Amino acid sequence: MRFFKIAKITDPPLIKSAGISVCDVKGGRGISVDNRHEGDSLAGLPAIGMERKKRLLSFQKTISVKFKHIALLNLALTHCSVSNEARPHYNNERMEFLGDAILGLVTSALLYKRFAEKPEGELTKIKAVVVSDVVLSGIARELQLDTMLLLGRGEESTGGRNKSAILADALEALFGAVYLDCGYTQAFAFVSRYITKEIDNVVDKRRYLNYKSLLQEFCQREFKTCPVYKLVKSSGPDHDRTFWVKVAVGVQFFGPCMGKNKKAAEQDAAKIAYEAFKKKRGEIV
Repeated sequence: MRFFKIAKITDPPLIKSAGISVCDVKGGRGISVDNRHEGDSLAGLPAIGMERKKRLLSFQKTISVKFKHIALLNLALTHCSVSNEARPHYNNERMEFLGDAILGLVTSALLYKRFAEKPEGELTKIKAVVVSDVVLSGIARELQLDTMLLLGRGEESTGGRNKSAILADALEALFGAVYLDCGYTQAFAFVSRYITKEIDNVVDKRRYLNYKSLLQEFCQREFKTCPVYKLVKSSGPDHDRTFWVKVAVGVQFFGPCMGKNKKAAEQDAAKIAYEAFKKKRGEIV
């Protein structure tokens, strides 16, 4: 019988371009830069001005994470609208991609460990709510990411600093930056610090519910049909539209409800319908 040696799992190697390489940093895996660059500057990224650096150093205290390379923190807070208007082209989109994966792994691990009795389907529903833009943007505002974002002039003028999608993306980019700078162990601790309480909100307080899923399951079970969502109207410029949506269950209509995107409006309409049906049955929602 042939036996295979199981490799030790460590942080994945980082791409060595732009002077970034993997190294051991105080008991964890982190990054270092070559000798041509200091901690507040990385190859390929612009230098950070003194005022901006002061704000970033202060922000580190807010999030209780001390970066060895503050340029990574600055990049995590740089929206793509900045690179669209200036050169070099740099933004937080790649870091957001990394942070999204880390967020998914941490959330899945927390749910798997905590709810041994729940099937995969229920865990998936909880996770979908916990990692939604609604929840992530709330965490971002709690951390004051909205005050730290670097935005292009166009995005700034259209209220980008308050857009949930931009804030949620920035938070994911921050998760990616913590991983790159501090390693997986600290990144896991940082993400779980905020995600654990959101899991509590979903499971215990029912603060955030996917009412579209709840309504669909209810209608299929009770009426053997599915709810139908109809766009009543929309208004506003392309960058700041408002939508009104109503939902039909058989011959009954609920709404319309208003939202900054169709999904949000549909959720609100589904909530009205679901709670109306449960109330009619004398059930607590």
